[in-house]
Amino acid sequence: DVVGGGSPIGSAHKKLTELLPSTNLGDTVSMMKDQVIQQLAKSGKLKDAIRVRVNEETGEEETIVDQDMVMQAINESYGDAGTVNTIKMTSKPRKKDKGGQRAGAMIAGAMIAGPAGAAVGGLLGSIYEGQVRGQVEVKLKYTPIPPGDLRLKERNRYEVKGGLPGIEWGQLYEKSSIDSSLASDDLEFCCAVLHDDTGCSCAIYRSLEKRLICLSFRGTCAPIDLVTDASIAQSAWVDGEDVEDPDTVKIHTGFRKSLNSISRRLKELMLAAVAPGEDLSDYDVLVTGHSLGGALATSFVMDVAEYGMDAGRGLPQLEPSEPWWSSIASTITGKKVQMGAPPPPPRPKSLKMYNFGSPRVGNDAFCRKFDSLVGNGIDEAYRIVNDQDAVARFPRTMNGLALGNIGYDHCGPTVLITEIENQISKRDGNDGASKFQKSEMLWIEGESNGAACPVRDGEALSDPLGSGSLLGDINDIVGTFQGNANEEDKAFSFSKLGNMAEKVTGRLQQLNVEDVASIVGIDKKFTQREVKFLRSIFSGEGLMHHMEDRYYQGMGMCSGYAALPGQELRPLEELEAMDVAEIEEAINESGNNMSSYEEQYKVWTENAPQV
Repeated sequence: DVVGGGSPIGSAHKKLTELLPSTNLGDTVSMMKDQVIQQLAKSGKLKDAIRVRVNEETGEEETIVDQDMVMQAINESYGDAGTVNTIKMTSKPRKKDKGGQRAGAMIAGAMIAGPAGAAVGGLLGSIYEGQVRGQVEVKLKYTPIPPGDLRLKERNRYEVKGGLPGIEWGQLYEKSSIDSSLASDDLEFCCAVLHDDTGCSCAIYRSLEKRLICLSFRGTCAPIDLVTDASIAQSAWVDGEDVEDPDTVKIHTGFRKSLNSISRRLKELMLAAVAPGEDLSDYDVLVTGHSLGGALATSFVMDVAEYGMDAGRGLPQLEPSEPWWSSIASTITGKKVQMGAPPPPPRPKSLKMYNFGSPRVGNDAFCRKFDSLVGNGIDEAYRIVNDQDAVARFPRTMNGLALGNIGYDHCGPTVLITEIENQISKRDGNDGASKFQKSEMLWIEGESNGAACPVRDGEALSDPLGSGSLLGDINDIVGTFQGNANEEDKAFSFSKLGNMAEKVTGRLQQLNVEDVASIVGIDKKFTQREVKFLRSIFSGEGLMHHMEDRYYQGMGMCSGYAALPGQELRPLEELEAMDVAEIEEAINESGNNMSSYEEQYKVWTENAPQV
């Protein structure tokens, strides 16, 4: 790093056994035992650490060893001791820019042998890669392992919780699930991958019993994430393709940069997460994420579905994956992989994606590509949206008009969920009282009914004279009077004109913002959706619906439970028997139990094992 200024300068491969001192094993162990005994004697603890007593039943002498005292002596003897080895780099990356080197070689060649020497010097300058520089110092130390049961101890089952306190996703799943394929007693949290510069982070979980690997991408909660979310510029999905080509698959630039910073490492760790002797093709892979994490989950799944778990690169690129794929495959599988063309990247047994509150990820070509992979690499893909969640409706295509038609759309079918408050309706009767009453709590695009997805933009333009528009209704009124006229009524009539004017005036009295928009050809339903969207933002409702506790509540409703943070899960039938005041009090109480995302992010990063 000192030589390269932060850039890779070289690499080397050396077996660990080659770095160990030449002392044979027996001599080493005897030497270390003597040093530990000397340390115990020096501290006056030898008699207490190693005692000899007579067994009353057998009459034989037994040696009693205090393991804690012995380990303390070992740490005192070898805490700082070790062997330092130097490894010199044996290979280096190929130079990308040899212009200066080639020019210097040509000048030197010309000085020696004229034009012919210049040609030879230029050729040699293009080929010469320079000397391999750099070295690495490796410090090794012995740590004796005392006798004991080294078998894997039984692990406690990992408890699946939320990012915010009081959210119990695991309990909700267990109570509501009719599919036990995801439930397992050996579910474990493996690691978290976190990139300091981009803020991108993802947790990896696995169940060896169920042969399941889960990835969970973290959503927006650090300042750097706000920068990632806010931009609307697009880059080519496949690095190196022409971003100016309208047919190019494009992705949000911030999303791509963020995921690319950890994608390669993630794939390496997923390949390493399988049990020894098994392959990724034996495992189901489930990918999820909330908010920004949902966009990253979508992108990661699209990459794996099309190209496999290619750990030789980050996200798709025109350049081939790096050739050391065979070395990675040998390390992970424990089998010798023949050199030559790298084997095709492995694929999981199944690949499923469920994201929550995901923003729009790419252009129309990106969405078409993703949708074409559903059923052809992606087994399931659903995008869950809670009611008026504003983040799920960004980035906006219209925001990019000033920059030249930057379009965004959603991938995969939308799943709309709702909250408890939306299920409180007026009771039939004269008392005007309200009550909780279950109605439609789940809507799935393409399955529930033929209605257009309210989260998508839809068609913005329409015929200004079409049915339902202001000009269309006025045109219908005029046409009705003309169509009903007979030969005797064709003469000008103040009475007929008065009736027509009265109807037109009545229609104008119903004028609203949708009617004004329809005059210039903007679809009325599109305008209604946009007005509702803007109201949700200005009221704060759109952002509140984006929070994890609201998704917890909405998913609880779909599962038949009232899921409120910090409270026990209760069947919805209990809510139907409660007064509305009691329900509202429970909702307010759950809101008081919440802490900020920033505080939870701090706790998460401090406690999670980082890679």
